[in-house]
Amino acid sequence: MSPLVFAAFQGLSPNGTVGSSWRAAGNTQTDFLNVEHWVQMAQKFEDGGFDFIFFADSFGYPTLNGELLPYALKGAVTVPMADPAIIVAAITAQTKKIGVVITASTTVERPAVLARRLATLDHFTNGRVGWNIVSGGALESATALLGAEMIPHDERYAQADEFLEICMQLWEGSWTDDALRVDRENGVFADPDGVRQVEFEGKYFRSKGILTVPPSPQRTPYLLQAGTSVAGRDFAARNAEAVFVAGEPNVIAGNVTAIRDLAVSVGRSRDSIKFLVGANFVVAETMEEALIKRETMLGFATLDHAATHFAWSTGVDLLAFELDEPLPEIHSEIGQTALDRFLLPDGTRPTVRSILEVWRQNGISGTTFVGTPTSIADEVEAFIAETGADGFLVQQHITPASHDDFNNLLGPELRARGLLRATDEGITLREQVSGFGPHLPESHPGHALKFRRPTNV
Repeated sequence: MSPLVFAAFQGLSPNGTVGSSWRAAGNTQTDFLNVEHWVQMAQKFEDGGFDFIFFADSFGYPTLNGELLPYALKGAVTVPMADPAIIVAAITAQTKKIGVVITASTTVERPAVLARRLATLDHFTNGRVGWNIVSGGALESATALLGAEMIPHDERYAQADEFLEICMQLWEGSWTDDALRVDRENGVFADPDGVRQVEFEGKYFRSKGILTVPPSPQRTPYLLQAGTSVAGRDFAARNAEAVFVAGEPNVIAGNVTAIRDLAVSVGRSRDSIKFLVGANFVVAETMEEALIKRETMLGFATLDHAATHFAWSTGVDLLAFELDEPLPEIHSEIGQTALDRFLLPDGTRPTVRSILEVWRQNGISGTTFVGTPTSIADEVEAFIAETGADGFLVQQHITPASHDDFNNLLGPELRARGLLRATDEGITLREQVSGFGPHLPESHPGHALKFRRPTNV
């Protein structure tokens, strides 16, 4: 089996992905507003062989019918949450190899603003930055906070297409590779003939101008995406270089196959997209110890916490339904992917209580490995073989204990099996994760947008 991709899932918040783990003794995640905390964590992940740190983010927070859910603050359920883009340069200045992926929404950002920010970060990180493209994210509260209007689910992906098109035109099509001269003798900092304005006129956005930042090491940052609804699959097949997936193995396998098939249909190769599964790893030297850690983990998780987090992810209040009845068919304009992962093979849904219990135990990821280094490595190999995925988003729980267990106990076993590869210094995030690069491969639609000087015949 080939080496897998491992990324550390984090939020600039005090909590983990399962329950209110901030309550655990010794959990340093409550220092989330201390930049030194993140420098130390980034160094820990780099030493452990992680390919990148993934920062989840949202302007929104759990609400129902426009009102803040009280348990959100009591349990620290996605609130408070600060802006991770601010610390990227700081933590990459103190590391040499690990990449950093930030989340930015195409419904709340402006294309040229984000393009400039990410181009700047790609320079400061020497090509180690990625963009997790989201079209929603606690949309009800986020749009209310920003004074915007709620956009229907599928239309948000049409909007995301335009947003990404403008960004790629600016990254790829505004400067030639040789436009930056810094020629002191002749007084030419940049060649005007190598810089052009790009123009875009769409339904949702319009733009005319240049990217004021010269081309960065990757030009376009590494592109990631998480939605697996019908519209999300289409968007991923055309644009994503990595896709985050969650749910039962059969659901993951179905999404992986569907998106790969769609990618081929639009002229991309089957291996042009990496698939990463969100997962919790509870590892100890013995199974008994691992089970104790798991029970401790669940001791901070309640149905109230699960329901609040589910409402944040989907806009659906599970506690409004009969707990022991199947969840009725629901369409969510906020998080259809999170609902669809609970579809049973016959197209029905499990009971509300069972959905809440899965969310309580596993959080948004849905996958948890519990055991010794050997047993978990065996399960990982079987899971990858069953799903066709390429790696894992390792979810945070208790910081730093959970990460230390992964690095010190599971890491050596994964390396011995060739599953955890060495991260390389001096290459871009795209090269590290996908093996392409440093720029977009020819099969990606953004590649055709690159500004090249005419060739003299």
